[in-house]
Amino acid sequence: MTYLLVNHKVEDYDKWKHAYDEYGAMRKVKGSKGAFVFRTAEDPNHVLVLTEWENLEKAKNFAEDKDLQIAMKKGGVVGQIESFILEEIERTGY
Repeated sequence: MTYLLVNHKVEDYDKWKHAYDEYGAMRKVKGSKGAFVFRTAEDPNHVLVLTEWENLEKAKNFAEDKDLQIAMKKGGVVGQIESFILEEIERTGY
C-alpha cells in the first residue's frame, strides 16, 4: 500500500478543513482511496494528513500537482510543508 504523509501548520484549522473538504472530489479523481486527518494535541493548527493511494505513481503525481499547491494556499497553509511518500511494509495488531 502507498501513502502520502503531509505535515504542515495552518492559519486556522476550520478554514483549512473547509478547503480540504472542498478538494476531496479531486483527491478521489487523482487516485486517493481515503485519508486520516490528525492535528497535534499541543497545537490545533498543526495538521498531518495521511492519504492512501492506488499506487506510487498517483501519490507522486498528486504531491507534485500545482492545483494542490493552490488549494493549500487557499486553505491557509503557512510555513514549511513536509511530505513523505510511504510504502506500507507491515501492519500489526498491537
